[in-house]
Amino acid sequence: MAGSTLVARSAAESSVDTGVAALDRLIELAARAGRFQVRLAIAPAEPEAEVDAAGAELGKSLLPLLSVAGARGHGVGTMATDEALATVVLEVSGRPLVVANVDLASSHVGGLESDLAVRFLNALATVAGLTIHVRLVEGEESAHVVDAIFKALGVALADACTVIQD
Repeated sequence: MAGSTLVARSAAESSVDTGVAALDRLIELAARAGRFQVRLAIAPAEPEAEVDAAGAELGKSLLPLLSVAGARGHGVGTMATDEALATVVLEVSGRPLVVANVDLASSHVGGLESDLAVRFLNALATVAGLTIHVRLVEGEESAHVVDAIFKALGVALADACTVIQD
């Protein structure tokens, strides 16, 4: 059984169990960077299915925060991990799309047959109705690049969920 909850602007510790240890760590990085508390559990399946389910569940948990009256609905985050610097820009558009200038398909993070980051971002974008742009400014080490991307994603999501007071 899959399930998730997400609390914005929280310094509380997250609990993530997707079945893919590398993805658990990346989601926790994103949560810390964006100051979200994430509770996410995914039913055991094939690793690629677990990645898809994790993105979809997180997207479902984000929907109420992104659609609350006054929510900004767009966000930007730039974060570094060692030599890697990444920017994520996103918008609640209703037209799910992930565009990136970095190809991590050959890195096989977490031992997956496919690109974990792209699979996760595509599922997240589809369920939450997001257009997500990922730009790698600098970075050589694939683990650092993926960490920077997920941290930037957390900051961009927090920005998009920010309620603007008139």
